[in-house]
Amino acid sequence: MSTRSSEAWRNTATLRQLARLTRPLPAAGPRACAISVYADGDDLTLAARDKGFEGVACVDDAARAVVLFLDLWRETGDDRLREWATGLLDFVLFMQGRDGRFHNFVRSWDGTINEDGPTSYAGSTFWQARAIRALAKAHLALRDPRVARPLAQGFAWVTDNPAPPDIRSIHVLAALDLMYAGLTPVLRETLERWCDEIAEGRRGDVLLNNADEQVPHLWGHIQEGVLADAAIVLDRPDLLAIARRSARALIVPEIERGFRRPTVQPYSVAAIVYVTDRLHVATNESVYATLRDHARAWFDGRNTAGLPVYDRIAGRVHDGVDDGHVSEHSGAESNIVGAQALFPEVARRASELLDEVSPLPEQPTVEA
Repeated sequence: MSTRSSEAWRNTATLRQLARLTRPLPAAGPRACAISVYADGDDLTLAARDKGFEGVACVDDAARAVVLFLDLWRETGDDRLREWATGLLDFVLFMQGRDGRFHNFVRSWDGTINEDGPTSYAGSTFWQARAIRALAKAHLALRDPRVARPLAQGFAWVTDNPAPPDIRSIHVLAALDLMYAGLTPVLRETLERWCDEIAEGRRGDVLLNNADEQVPHLWGHIQEGVLADAAIVLDRPDLLAIARRSARALIVPEIERGFRRPTVQPYSVAAIVYVTDRLHVATNESVYATLRDHARAWFDGRNTAGLPVYDRIAGRVHDGVDDGHVSEHSGAESNIVGAQALFPEVARRASELLDEVSPLPEQPTVEA
């Protein structure tokens, strides 16, 4: 391998793990695929068992990957990323019911849907929100005629039903994607209502994920970022002011401490990278860019373990740091959100990496 290709291999390694975890799912269509939820240190895929057996692959991960791969396709023009996203989109569509709601997990690679598990039921859930975001992104990027109706059904359901602020924030992302494409008259009123819901859900200056928590968890906490983006679209400087105050009270101290919580996941750090990046875009203040870069450094050892969570040589993002130790596992979520947090780096070398790997490798599955 040349020096140049060796460097490319290291710099886009997180996509390698996603390629390892991706498997065909013929029940969802001839080109459909899904991403195994977890993998151990030997890259054997593991079923989700955090709350009892849930399944082998989920909408939560597939939908996030659709957004990631379509964003990478936009940046690179590499049609292999488009094809990968399309295969995952087939799986997402397969998981939607007639009422517009989505289940999350398939129990096995034969496509059996888990309809009632605690992290798979249909309702006002993260996977419902992420599926809608993925459909919105796909509708605009792919112009796939199959997407418009499922998107409308899913969007109508989330519009008519309540959701906590952390989930509502993902609905806002979907609405913003559609508004950027010129659908402003239809969505503006809904977007404004959702942003007001998020802005009102705070204790002191801190935006909350839900009304019951005392100290917000960081995973999935993107409220400051979505309010910053929406403030520009809606011409609402008050939303930006709320976002800045919450970031100062909650986000900045976490970055300055180097993420000292007992357990820190890539999902949490990626959320903070997103928040600081969007505040930088909204304000053009360099302090937010500096904070974003300090947060990204967590992946390279600015953490309580003092070791990289993003292993560029092995090609995987590990599942976090627990009590000063880097997890041996490396699942779908960690590698997707890791790629999003490190997006500029990944985008620069994505095509060269795809020259080296197939996106749909077969993987053995073992019990967790």
